[in-house]
Amino acid sequence: MSRKRRSYSIRLIVNKRIINEVIIDPHYEVNHSYMTDELIYELVKNLNNQRFIPKDRKKPWYYFEVDVEHDGKNYRLVWCLEDNQGYLGVINCYKKKRHDKK
Repeated sequence: MSRKRRSYSIRLIVNKRIINEVIIDPHYEVNHSYMTDELIYELVKNLNNQRFIPKDRKKPWYYFEVDVEHDGKNYRLVWCLEDNQGYLGVINCYKKKRHDKK
């Protein structure tokens, strides 16, 4: 298990912002060992050409929680955008249980 953030090139438009990098924090590895960077990368691609309302704002950050479906399974993706930056940071990601609220 790596404790360093990993960076991957990507090409997305999220909230009308061009995103050319996704940075994945290793936090998910602590409690969600079934997750992988590759799966998270695939989930992030589903954000392309969409707009999202932030769950929280602490300058210079916007924080989001989004439910994403992939291969018939639902996941919760917790991510952030920093003001005036071209990357998206993934804070956490996990399989959503049926009883989880939206």
